[in-house]
Amino acid sequence: MLINTENLSKHLHEPARVIFDCRHDLFDLGKGERQYREGHIPGAHYANVDTDLSGEKTGTNGRHPLPSPAAFTAFLARHGVSNTSTIVAYDDVGGQFASRLWWMARWIGLTNVLLLDGGIPKWIADGGTLSTDVPAPTPAPLRGQADPMMVWSAAEVLAHLGYGDIALIDARAAERYRGETEPIDPVAGHIPNAVNRFYKSNLNADLTFRAADTIRNEFATLINHKPADQVVHYCGSGVTACANLFAMEYAGHSGSKLFPGSWSEWVSDPARPVVQHGK
Repeated sequence: MLINTENLSKHLHEPARVIFDCRHDLFDLGKGERQYREGHIPGAHYANVDTDLSGEKTGTNGRHPLPSPAAFTAFLARHGVSNTSTIVAYDDVGGQFASRLWWMARWIGLTNVLLLDGGIPKWIADGGTLSTDVPAPTPAPLRGQADPMMVWSAAEVLAHLGYGDIALIDARAAERYRGETEPIDPVAGHIPNAVNRFYKSNLNADLTFRAADTIRNEFATLINHKPADQVVHYCGSGVTACANLFAMEYAGHSGSKLFPGSWSEWVSDPARPVVQHGK
């Protein structure tokens, strides 16, 4: 699931390896692409979180709704991904955005998908070179089929709130979870019964992942030892949640679910309950 900078450097130009730069900024939507054009890992293509990794917004389906499986499959195919390719995704914040591409590739049935451990900051720190050349993609044949069991809807989350049979994990920063501040969405707080694990809790100071057994034990305690397939992840818009989902898979808790619309979809309906300031 992870590839380190040394391994990527050794295999950088293998034809079967397709690299995606997923850098993004939720408050400066053009920043990721600017950074990509200023310098990226050689051969990497740019994946825009708002367009390539998201679908059409309706006002009630969240800020980053999933695209159709066909649209995402076509995006990957245009950039040379086939069913035998190995995908490597990276960003500059420890996987917050790259894990979205990782999850979506898994969602349509691809299994050879890796995150660059530590992302582009670690690549640079370890002496990796950067390029400003934008590679000309060579399209490839690709078959993708979405797995509906990997996704939960707002209605499913709502239906299970009173039963205690699921563990709902909020990946946002603690102050957003508590409802003390909300810089993006119109309502602050969290979904009732949700527990909080800020996605950066999975990372070392250099943005590499902490030891798998440590993460495994922390998640087991957080979810009260529920099976992973009874765990549902959300965040503000279904992006950062993928980082916690990745961490659970990496740590051996396989099979948890994503609520893609997340908080931004949840609060689009004022009838859905919210919890603020820990009350």
